[in-house]
Amino acid sequence: MSELLLPPIGMLAELTHRCPLQCPYCSNPLELLKANRELDTQTWLDLFSQAANLGVLQVHLSGGEPTLRRDLEQLIAGLSARGVYTNLITAGINIAEGRIEAFAEAGLDHLQLSFQGARPATTDRIGNHRGSHEKKLETARRARAAGLPLTINAPIHRHNIEEVPEFIDMALSLGAERLEIANVQYAGWALANRNALMPERAAVERQAEIVTAAQERLAGVINIDFVPPDYFAIYPKPCMGGWARDAFMVAPDGTVLPCHAAQTIPSLRFERFGERTLAEIWTDSPAFNAFRGTEWMREPCRSCERREVDWGGCRCQAMAIAGDAAATDPACSKSPIHARMATLIDETRRAVADTAADEAFIYRRIGVVTESA
Repeated sequence: MSELLLPPIGMLAELTHRCPLQCPYCSNPLELLKANRELDTQTWLDLFSQAANLGVLQVHLSGGEPTLRRDLEQLIAGLSARGVYTNLITAGINIAEGRIEAFAEAGLDHLQLSFQGARPATTDRIGNHRGSHEKKLETARRARAAGLPLTINAPIHRHNIEEVPEFIDMALSLGAERLEIANVQYAGWALANRNALMPERAAVERQAEIVTAAQERLAGVINIDFVPPDYFAIYPKPCMGGWARDAFMVAPDGTVLPCHAAQTIPSLRFERFGERTLAEIWTDSPAFNAFRGTEWMREPCRSCERREVDWGGCRCQAMAIAGDAAATDPACSKSPIHARMATLIDETRRAVADTAADEAFIYRRIGVVTESA
């Protein structure tokens, strides 16, 4: 790799895979790690210190459900002491009274709250947890009362895509600064549930029109980010800003990864923090360097004018659909197998029409390994 290697600026810390919800689109791997494999408090603090030394400016504290970590306040305080911006990504249920205020006192900079639906019945069904919607609303109110900036995250799929206008109204009513309309990407549990989750093309197009109009109407009031679904795209998105380009993630056991689904690429071996320093992994790991920059690219990516825009797209999606992690992301219209995306959409439509596939979720849960779609 001859390109200049810059330090990372962002990090996603998956503190745990434990979660009270069982969302069928969860980005966690199918083989979830139990609590006894999670890094302890001091190891996370050491890792965060090395991340700050490496140049990381912001850390997203996620899971699973990160508030299940009893040491979360201590972890936030450790990052705050190093001047690192902290964003807590939470499902927002079963958080003890006073704890959100404690997060703010420890130095938390921002809270990102996920809603499975804009309607209570949708939220409860998708997360497989009764009464979760009202608990999330209360968490949002408590976060705002504690002075925390708030993002509402709305993962979109077949069962809630028609609720997008209601998501917008809900985010406004809760005083959120930001709303992320993020269409489900088909990796992890979402890939296992693709037939149940894939929306119709007409619904995706209608959603895009609604979001675009809202972005224009509400400019200066709320920031609305839109993540379209890859299967309906012309060009791919730069996964994590480009493979190991400016961000990375760490699994609960300390495995350092370029992205959520990187371990689905069987040819790569990923190292754990403690076996080597974070700086050594970032700089020298063969897995991190495998698809970094542009030298690894084949045609049509190698000569494409977008090669430093989307950085070849998603390597894990290429692995899942093309069977080759170095292939052009099939979401790209220039991919020789781009038509396979349309075929998969059609296959999903037929599966839903022929069976009860849109009702048969494989719910995410610790200790269960399921077959991938």
